[in-house]
Amino acid sequence: MKGSIKISLIVAGILAGLASKYITGPSIQSFGTDFTPPEPVPTSLRISGFFSDDPVFASIDHSVSRFLNRNEMAGASVAIAKDGEMVFSKGYGWADKENRIRIEPYHLFRVASVSKLITAAGIMKLTEQGKLSLEDRVFGPDGILNKPPFDFYVDKKVEDIKVVHLLNHSGGWTNRWGDPMFIPHAVARGLNKELPVDAEDIIQFMLGKRLHFKPGTMSSYSNLGYAILGEVIEKASGEEYEKFIKTNILYPLGIFDMRLGGSYLTERAELEVKYYEPSDSYLVKDHKSDSKVRRSYGGNDVKTLGPAGGWLASSTDLLKFMLAIDGMNIPDDILSKESIEKMTTPQKAYLDPIGWRGVKSHSWYRTGTLAGTSALMVRRDDGISYVVLFNSSTWKGPMLSTDIRRMMDRAISRMPEWPKYNLLDLASSWN
Repeated sequence: MKGSIKISLIVAGILAGLASKYITGPSIQSFGTDFTPPEPVPTSLRISGFFSDDPVFASIDHSVSRFLNRNEMAGASVAIAKDGEMVFSKGYGWADKENRIRIEPYHLFRVASVSKLITAAGIMKLTEQGKLSLEDRVFGPDGILNKPPFDFYVDKKVEDIKVVHLLNHSGGWTNRWGDPMFIPHAVARGLNKELPVDAEDIIQFMLGKRLHFKPGTMSSYSNLGYAILGEVIEKASGEEYEKFIKTNILYPLGIFDMRLGGSYLTERAELEVKYYEPSDSYLVKDHKSDSKVRRSYGGNDVKTLGPAGGWLASSTDLLKFMLAIDGMNIPDDILSKESIEKMTTPQKAYLDPIGWRGVKSHSWYRTGTLAGTSALMVRRDDGISYVVLFNSSTWKGPMLSTDIRRMMDRAISRMPEWPKYNLLDLASSWN
């Protein structure tokens, strides 16, 4: 380990000790003898970028900073693990440019379609609990969603849709006429109702259309399929979607900050970054009205995207989640070996994997893109895993993820050595 890394850790330990010794809250006498302290609220382990502020990481610092400048992006958060241990976490640029707040690794970002991997993990957990099977039918008399408004459909083939088909994007829908999760005005007109519409409305609207292909015969990327999986989780678990994911996947991992996000700046969560679009972006219709707004603040209905694209996460929490479903068992996985194999082994060559965007040999990746945010998580076959989150978008759209991965892999290849510590353990001992 580099001497400078040792010095940084020693100094951080001293500062943490001083803080815990000398910084205290008001005494009980200041509130009166009948005062009852509030219950402590659990929070995720929040790791500062201080731990990774060392010259040994110069290649990563240079690459990320250069990437931000070249793409005119506001900020980024990066977390890296080696052999199951978090060895790097750092923020770059601005969480809030207007108020000059810099990004720390614990800041929350919209992670867009990375949400699908979270939803997929929830489905696999339900199968392990015996509450669901991947072969269960979703619609029809014997389906999971066999009650109004999901019991009316115009295409009989809808009854052939199984849970696994929604997971691997082979449910039968394409985006030939547009992604139904992003056309709320058309959905409202089709259902003859007022805005806003919700996920139930969108599913009902699409059940009134014919499928584009027979379920299970091909994959066509579908946000709608994962919105339906959110309904499946609620029906099978008897809990609200977000609550089930938190209590069965996230809380057991010590992750308490991840949550579903809002669509407007006024709904910004504690520790959530601001989102920035290209300077020449145009205004679009608000998803609740005909008013003109930024796509990143009102144009997209983040709340309704939910299971398909609505989660907020920090890079460190998202890395912890990935390490718990990576099949390496260091640390222990939250899902069984069989579940992880099903997620990363496509049923057939022409079908997508479950939750992940792509799997090749033992290297898996998941991307996420929305106006104002870009996300990438990668589990490589050499023991290195990483998460990169941006609070900006570019006109490259989903293609930006290729550039992000190339930048990260190049920076990682130039690392002279990795520290022999686990930031999760260090931060835990000092908090």
